[in-house]
Amino acid sequence: MSALAGRVALVTGASRGIGAATAEALRAAGARVVRVARALPPGEDFLDLPADLTDATQVEALAERVRREVGPPDVVVSNAGSFLLRPFERTTVADFDAQVAINLRAAFAVARAFLPMLRDGGRGSFITIGSVADHVGFPQNAAYAASKYGLRGLHETLLAEYRGTGVRLTLVSPGPTDTDIWAPFDPDRREGFPRRAEMLRPADVADAVLFVATRPPHVLVDWLRLGPI
Repeated sequence: MSALAGRVALVTGASRGIGAATAEALRAAGARVVRVARALPPGEDFLDLPADLTDATQVEALAERVRREVGPPDVVVSNAGSFLLRPFERTTVADFDAQVAINLRAAFAVARAFLPMLRDGGRGSFITIGSVADHVGFPQNAAYAASKYGLRGLHETLLAEYRGTGVRLTLVSPGPTDTDIWAPFDPDRREGFPRRAEMLRPADVADAVLFVATRPPHVLVDWLRLGPI
Protein backbone atom coordinates (compact mmCIF):
# COMPACT_ATOMS: atom_id res chain seq x y z
CA MET A 1 0.00 0.00 0.00
CA SER A 2 1.27 3.46 -0.88
CA ALA A 3 2.46 5.73 1.93
CA LEU A 4 -0.04 8.28 0.64
CA ALA A 5 -3.08 6.01 0.44
CA GLY A 6 -5.99 7.85 2.01
CA ARG A 7 -3.96 10.98 2.68
CA VAL A 8 -5.04 14.46 1.65
CA ALA A 9 -2.64 16.41 -0.58
CA LEU A 10 -3.15 19.99 -1.70
CA VAL A 11 -1.34 21.41 -4.73
CA THR A 12 -1.41 25.09 -5.68
CA GLY A 13 -0.84 26.21 -9.24
CA ALA A 14 -2.27 22.84 -10.28
CA SER A 15 -3.75 23.86 -13.61
CA ARG A 16 -0.66 23.19 -15.73
CA GLY A 17 3.04 22.39 -15.80
CA ILE A 18 4.73 21.23 -12.61
CA GLY A 19 1.58 21.69 -10.55
CA ALA A 20 -0.57 19.56 -12.86
CA ALA A 21 2.07 16.84 -13.03
CA THR A 22 2.46 16.86 -9.25
CA ALA A 23 -1.29 16.59 -8.67
CA GLU A 24 -1.43 13.62 -11.01
CA ALA A 25 1.57 11.92 -9.36
CA LEU A 26 0.08 12.31 -5.89
CA ARG A 27 -3.30 11.04 -7.09
CA ALA A 28 -1.63 8.00 -8.70
CA ALA A 29 0.12 7.35 -5.36
CA GLY A 30 -3.25 7.08 -3.62
CA ALA A 31 -3.71 10.54 -2.18
CA ARG A 32 -6.94 12.48 -2.29
CA VAL A 33 -5.76 15.56 -4.15
CA VAL A 34 -7.10 19.08 -3.83
CA ARG A 35 -6.15 21.14 -6.88
CA VAL A 36 -5.96 24.91 -6.49
CA ALA A 37 -5.57 27.51 -9.25
CA ARG A 38 -7.44 30.51 -10.64
CA ALA A 39 -9.05 28.18 -13.20
CA LEU A 40 -8.73 24.41 -13.51
CA PRO A 41 -9.19 22.01 -16.44
CA PRO A 42 -11.57 19.07 -15.97
CA GLY A 43 -10.01 16.16 -14.13
CA GLU A 44 -11.22 12.96 -12.54
CA ASP A 45 -10.78 12.09 -8.87
CA PHE A 46 -9.70 15.58 -7.82
CA LEU A 47 -11.32 18.12 -5.53
CA ASP A 48 -10.95 21.37 -7.44
CA LEU A 49 -11.07 24.65 -5.53
CA PRO A 50 -10.47 27.73 -7.70
CA ALA A 51 -8.76 30.60 -5.90
CA ASP A 52 -6.60 33.63 -6.59
CA LEU A 53 -3.74 33.18 -4.15
CA THR A 54 -2.64 36.79 -4.47
CA ASP A 55 -5.84 37.65 -2.56
CA ALA A 56 -5.20 36.86 1.13
CA THR A 57 -8.94 36.75 1.84
CA GLN A 58 -9.39 34.02 -0.77
CA VAL A 59 -6.50 32.05 0.73
CA GLU A 60 -8.13 32.17 4.17
CA ALA A 61 -11.45 31.06 2.69
CA LEU A 62 -9.67 28.27 0.83
CA ALA A 63 -8.07 26.96 4.01
CA GLU A 64 -11.38 26.98 5.85
CA ARG A 65 -13.11 25.15 3.01
CA VAL A 66 -10.37 22.50 2.90
CA ARG A 67 -10.62 22.01 6.66
CA ARG A 68 -14.40 21.68 6.42
CA GLU A 69 -14.64 19.41 3.38
CA VAL A 70 -11.64 17.06 3.64
CA GLY A 71 -9.88 17.94 6.87
CA PRO A 72 -6.33 19.20 7.38
CA PRO A 73 -4.05 18.14 4.52
CA ASP A 74 -1.18 15.73 5.06
CA VAL A 75 0.83 17.18 2.18
CA VAL A 76 0.82 20.75 0.89
CA VAL A 77 2.71 21.57 -2.31
CA SER A 78 3.09 25.33 -2.62
CA ASN A 79 3.78 25.59 -6.33
CA ALA A 80 1.83 28.54 -7.74
CA GLY A 81 4.12 31.02 -9.42
CA SER A 82 4.97 33.13 -12.43
CA PHE A 83 8.08 33.66 -14.55
CA LEU A 84 9.49 36.83 -16.05
CA LEU A 85 12.53 37.06 -18.30
CA ARG A 86 13.37 40.71 -18.93
CA PRO A 87 16.51 42.87 -18.76
CA PHE A 88 16.79 44.82 -15.55
CA GLU A 89 16.51 48.25 -17.16
CA ARG A 90 13.29 47.24 -18.89
CA THR A 91 11.80 45.71 -15.74
CA THR A 92 9.32 48.10 -14.15
CA VAL A 93 8.39 48.39 -10.51
CA ALA A 94 4.98 47.02 -11.49
CA ASP A 95 6.72 43.98 -13.04
CA PHE A 96 8.65 43.50 -9.82
CA ASP A 97 5.53 43.80 -7.67
CA ALA A 98 3.67 41.26 -9.82
CA GLN A 99 6.47 38.69 -9.43
CA VAL A 100 6.66 39.17 -5.69
CA ALA A 101 2.87 39.00 -5.37
CA ILE A 102 2.54 35.50 -6.80
CA ASN A 103 5.97 33.99 -6.14
CA LEU A 104 6.49 35.21 -2.57
CA ARG A 105 3.50 36.98 -1.02
CA ALA A 106 1.03 34.28 -2.14
CA ALA A 107 3.39 31.55 -0.88
CA PHE A 108 3.57 33.34 2.48
CA ALA A 109 -0.24 33.45 2.64
CA VAL A 110 -0.54 29.75 1.79
CA ALA A 111 2.02 28.84 4.45
CA ARG A 112 0.28 31.02 7.02
CA ALA A 113 -3.07 29.39 6.25
CA PHE A 114 -2.01 25.73 6.22
CA LEU A 115 1.10 25.27 8.38
CA PRO A 116 -0.83 25.74 11.65
CA MET A 117 -3.14 22.90 10.58
CA LEU A 118 -0.20 20.59 10.03
CA ARG A 119 1.42 21.68 13.30
CA ASP A 120 -1.78 21.03 15.25
CA GLY A 121 -1.85 17.50 13.84
CA GLY A 122 1.83 16.98 14.68
CA ARG A 123 2.74 15.75 11.21
CA GLY A 124 2.68 16.45 7.50
CA SER A 125 4.86 17.71 4.66
CA PHE A 126 4.91 21.29 3.38
CA ILE A 127 6.78 21.34 0.09
CA THR A 128 7.66 24.59 -1.65
CA ILE A 129 8.61 24.68 -5.32
CA GLY A 130 11.48 27.07 -5.81
CA SER A 131 13.85 27.35 -8.76
CA VAL A 132 17.50 27.21 -9.70
CA ALA A 133 17.04 31.01 -9.59
CA ASP A 134 16.51 30.84 -5.82
CA HIS A 135 20.25 30.29 -5.41
CA VAL A 136 21.94 31.29 -8.70
CA GLY A 137 21.75 34.66 -10.43
CA PHE A 138 21.08 34.80 -14.16
CA PRO A 139 20.83 37.75 -16.56
CA GLN A 140 17.31 39.10 -17.16
CA ASN A 141 16.05 37.48 -13.95
CA ALA A 142 16.08 40.46 -11.57
CA ALA A 143 12.40 40.43 -10.52
CA TYR A 144 11.97 36.67 -10.75
CA ALA A 145 15.16 35.85 -8.87
CA ALA A 146 14.43 38.41 -6.15
CA SER A 147 11.08 36.74 -5.52
CA LYS A 148 12.59 33.25 -5.55
CA TYR A 149 15.53 34.16 -3.30
CA GLY A 150 12.93 35.59 -0.94
CA LEU A 151 10.99 32.35 -1.15
CA ARG A 152 14.11 30.41 -0.13
CA GLY A 153 14.56 32.76 2.82
CA LEU A 154 10.95 32.19 3.84
CA HIS A 155 11.44 28.43 3.61
CA GLU A 156 14.60 28.45 5.72
CA THR A 157 12.94 30.58 8.40
CA LEU A 158 9.86 28.37 8.56
CA LEU A 159 12.08 25.29 8.67
CA ALA A 160 13.70 26.70 11.81
CA GLU A 161 10.43 27.80 13.41
CA TYR A 162 8.62 24.49 12.87
CA ARG A 163 11.51 22.22 13.83
CA GLY A 164 10.33 19.78 16.50
CA THR A 165 6.64 20.03 15.61
CA GLY A 166 6.53 16.92 13.42
CA VAL A 167 5.98 19.03 10.30
CA ARG A 168 8.57 18.55 7.57
CA LEU A 169 9.36 21.52 5.32
CA THR A 170 11.15 21.03 2.02
CA LEU A 171 12.28 23.36 -0.74
CA VAL A 172 12.46 21.71 -4.18
CA SER A 173 14.56 23.83 -6.54
CA PRO A 174 14.36 22.59 -10.13
CA GLY A 175 16.44 23.82 -13.00
CA PRO A 176 14.91 24.81 -16.35
CA THR A 177 11.73 22.82 -16.89
CA ASP A 178 9.86 22.51 -20.17
CA THR A 179 6.50 24.10 -19.39
CA ASP A 180 4.30 26.72 -21.04
CA ILE A 181 6.06 29.50 -19.14
CA TRP A 182 8.80 29.40 -21.79
CA ALA A 183 6.42 29.92 -24.72
CA PRO A 184 6.69 33.77 -24.76
CA PHE A 185 10.49 33.64 -24.56
CA ASP A 186 11.45 30.96 -27.14
CA PRO A 187 14.67 29.75 -25.45
CA ASP A 188 15.56 27.62 -28.49
CA ARG A 189 16.39 30.86 -30.33
CA ARG A 190 18.20 32.59 -27.44
CA GLU A 191 21.95 32.33 -27.04
CA GLY A 192 22.98 30.87 -23.70
CA PHE A 193 19.65 29.21 -22.96
CA PRO A 194 19.04 25.44 -22.91
CA ARG A 195 16.80 24.10 -25.63
CA ARG A 196 13.41 23.01 -24.41
CA ALA A 197 14.16 19.42 -25.46
CA GLU A 198 17.12 19.46 -23.05
CA MET A 199 15.14 20.75 -20.06
CA LEU A 200 13.60 18.81 -17.22
CA ARG A 201 10.04 17.62 -17.73
CA PRO A 202 7.25 18.52 -15.28
CA ALA A 203 7.01 14.82 -14.39
CA ASP A 204 10.65 14.88 -13.27
CA VAL A 205 9.87 17.55 -10.70
CA ALA A 206 6.67 15.75 -9.71
CA ASP A 207 8.72 12.60 -9.05
CA ALA A 208 11.01 14.61 -6.77
CA VAL A 209 8.00 15.94 -4.84
CA LEU A 210 6.61 12.43 -4.52
CA PHE A 211 9.97 11.20 -3.22
CA VAL A 212 9.99 13.90 -0.53
CA ALA A 213 6.37 13.32 0.46
CA THR A 214 6.83 9.57 0.89
CA ARG A 215 9.91 9.53 3.13
CA PRO A 216 9.39 7.92 6.55
CA PRO A 217 8.17 10.41 9.16
CA HIS A 218 11.60 10.62 10.82
CA VAL A 219 13.34 11.61 7.55
CA LEU A 220 13.64 15.28 6.56
CA VAL A 221 14.74 16.40 3.11
CA ASP A 222 15.09 20.12 3.73
CA TRP A 223 16.37 21.13 0.27
CA LEU A 224 16.34 19.17 -2.96
CA ARG A 225 17.98 20.59 -6.08
CA LEU A 226 17.60 18.97 -9.49
CA GLY A 227 18.42 19.93 -13.03
CA PRO A 228 19.10 18.57 -16.49
CA ILE A 229 22.44 16.97 -17.21
